Amino acid sequence: MKLSIKKGFSFGLTSGIITTLGLMVGLYASTSSEMVVLGGILTIAVADSLSDALGIHMAEESVRGNTHKQVWESTIAAFFTKFLFALTFIIPVLFLALQTAIIISIVWGLISLIFINYFIAKDKNEKFWVLAAEHVSIAAVVIVATYFIGIWISTVFK
Repeated sequence: MKLSIKKGFSFGLTSGIITTLGLMVGLYASTSSEMVVLGGILTIAVADSLSDALGIHMAEESVRGNTHKQVWESTIAAFFTKFLFALTFIIPVLFLALQTAIIISIVWGLISLIFINYFIAKDKNEKFWVLAAEHVSIAAVVIVATYFIGIWISTVFK
């Protein structure tokens, strides 16, 4: 896989997992509304995917030596990876009770994060578990923080 596409893919996938799970958990904790959680996922899939794509586009443009084609490969890979992966979180919400869907989504997201870490570690000849533990820990902090923010919001703004 080309480096530019690998950058966009890994960025989009990681951001798609962590951002979408954080939003889902926060919205669930604050509203317990399936409609609100679905709306949040769709919003993340569109708005945040475009925002992140622009962010990686500008970051890649700032690197001396990147060609116009490489910049756009990273941009497009980031957008489509995040957009499509964020949409996968809709499936459990549509077909399961919301609490179960949130748990399944967390498991799906963390397994996917571990999976991408395996390939990154293998590519870089690094220890897989060290890399995975670091990234899963960050995701766990986001999930726990957004849960408690959601609980706080539900108590303050009843």
